[in-house]
Amino acid sequence: MPVNPGELYANALAGHSKLRARESDGTLRVLPLDMWLRDASGADERLVTRAAGPVLDVGCGPGRHVHALALRGVIAVGVDVSPAALHLARARGATVLEASIFDRIPGAGEWRTALLLDGNIGIGGAPAALLRRIGSLLSSGGTILVEVDPPGVGLEIVRMRLEEEHRNSHWFDWARVGAEAIAAPAREAGLRVKHSWEDEGRWFAALGAPV
Repeated sequence: MPVNPGELYANALAGHSKLRARESDGTLRVLPLDMWLRDASGADERLVTRAAGPVLDVGCGPGRHVHALALRGVIAVGVDVSPAALHLARARGATVLEASIFDRIPGAGEWRTALLLDGNIGIGGAPAALLRRIGSLLSSGGTILVEVDPPGVGLEIVRMRLEEEHRNSHWFDWARVGAEAIAAPAREAGLRVKHSWEDEGRWFAALGAPV
């Protein structure tokens, strides 16, 4: 019987299983838990130098970006729905909040930067709605730093489930947004792409209000 995706995610974070994401067309990806659990990489460190505080990290997971910002003296708070991920984040000294980004978030209108990394543009399968919500939390002139898929992916709304060796989660909606496709949901959310770049094979975009 399918289980909640959060249960499989927590099990994998505890080191008890490998975790894969399967799309409804059969596409299977191994999730990069090792990257999420370790300290910030070179690309991560260069990314956070672009983040002016205070910073809101949406879907912060085990908190490597919040931790990297704190080491730089930048005020940052992570938000995530996974108690297991937040336990790991707090253990490394990150300040985090257990909530959905669509819940009431403290400091609305005061965040200068929001992070949406590690594929979290896919949350809910509605990237424009997600960006609109995050944009509503930013201060005037604020920026959303988004990690996207490589060019050529386009914009896909997919059904997805998590899988470990003997269990599967129920299906849920997710989005994949390529570097060349982020402009459309950004525009729908009342934002624009200020610039985009590649670093260590990962693709990013900085979004802000129209000029």
